[in-house]
Amino acid sequence: MSADMKGRGKDLTVEAPRSPHANMGGFVIIARTIDKCRALLWGNIGEYHFDCPLDNMLFGLKGIKGDDFKQFVETGATDEEIVEWVKNNGVPKTEDEIKAWSEKVSNDNYSTQAPEKKQWLSESAVKLGLDKDATLFDFLDADDKATFSK
Repeated sequence: MSADMKGRGKDLTVEAPRSPHANMGGFVIIARTIDKCRALLWGNIGEYHFDCPLDNMLFGLKGIKGDDFKQFVETGATDEEIVEWVKNNGVPKTEDEIKAWSEKVSNDNYSTQAPEKKQWLSESAVKLGLDKDATLFDFLDADDKATFSK
């Protein structure tokens, strides 16, 4: 890992990664995934997880592996270089396909998926003061805020 990379990352033991809503190069999730990957590499990921189901939404879209992503991040690549690497690796996607995917996952509240996930999300969202039909992204943002406002 390059020495200059250390100054650009977040210490996830004291602050949250970027919101899953943050959009870079048309992709949601990617900024958060970058933050978690860098924190993992530096040993300050805290309670977060890299290559988790959320990250795998992005990796699955592109047909890339978390280990390959991590290996590229480890080179000290900038956010912009990482976005370009994701665009240029795995399964090619048009800008329209990326936009449609980003909209779909941003609005996901598990209502069309497994009922146990929908129930968990609804219950967890309400505990954080959100509507029972909150999206996964809204839940993650609220959970991050609650965690680091203590």
